[in-house]
Amino acid sequence: MLSRNIETFLGCDADYQAAATVLYGAPFDSTTSFRPGARFGSRAMRQESYGLETYSPYQGRDLTDYAVFDSGDLELPFGDTEAALAQIRERAATILKDGKRPFLLGGEHLVTLGAVQAVVKVYPDLHILHFDAHADLRDDYLGAKLSHASVIRRCAELLGDYRVSQFGIRSGDKAEFHWGENHVHTRLFDFTGLSHTLDIFADKPVYLTVDLDVLDPAYFPGTGTPEAGGVTFLELLDAIFLVLSQTNVVACDLVELAPTLDPTGVSTATACKLLREMLIALG
Repeated sequence: MLSRNIETFLGCDADYQAAATVLYGAPFDSTTSFRPGARFGSRAMRQESYGLETYSPYQGRDLTDYAVFDSGDLELPFGDTEAALAQIRERAATILKDGKRPFLLGGEHLVTLGAVQAVVKVYPDLHILHFDAHADLRDDYLGAKLSHASVIRRCAELLGDYRVSQFGIRSGDKAEFHWGENHVHTRLFDFTGLSHTLDIFADKPVYLTVDLDVLDPAYFPGTGTPEAGGVTFLELLDAIFLVLSQTNVVACDLVELAPTLDPTGVSTATACKLLREMLIALG
């Protein structure tokens, strides 16, 4: 059984046995290709969450009405990517073994791979919904197969063709998009077509991965690789609500907050609010 973290995200201090959802942080950004700092994301969300209320006026529900357990951040070896992924995989496997839903806080996007590796062993028919500015479908980045620029390709290879659907994509190299045409479903720029995808996913176990740079940098500058032309906070929130209300989300994550890149604190506050809303909707 996992022990409660000393500092928890607002309202996430339930008893482990009673919790349906378990938070765990992966403070890792060793493969970040542009601006580092995502390793501080999960800790910043915990610290800044106390600026929020537990009540959601969007949903008319309160986070304290649901049992969520925060197990804290893993202590990851920054110089060893495979070892870091193994620790993430092990923590996700423990949470799943105990009959609970793992919710990963990044960290850079590569951390998703460790979680997916654990989840697919329990749910062999797993499908992934991917919200992001970047396709993340490179075969490698500067020779590295394990990179936040190739994480979705590694996940797609693990699951099989067309079991990943990505939305909000507005950046990637030519080879990525050509590979993706034959292996994943990609919707550019926004969430057009999401309802149709959810109809297909209705009876499937789903992993929801949200890279916060899907948001326009006007709303969310605190991320390592900002891309102009993104969605608004409310558009992302509506898409998340749609997913969580219409599919069986068995695991999820929220990644790529780099709090030190936004000294105003607005990006961290935005991430906290999204996390609160996701946890309530899951509840």
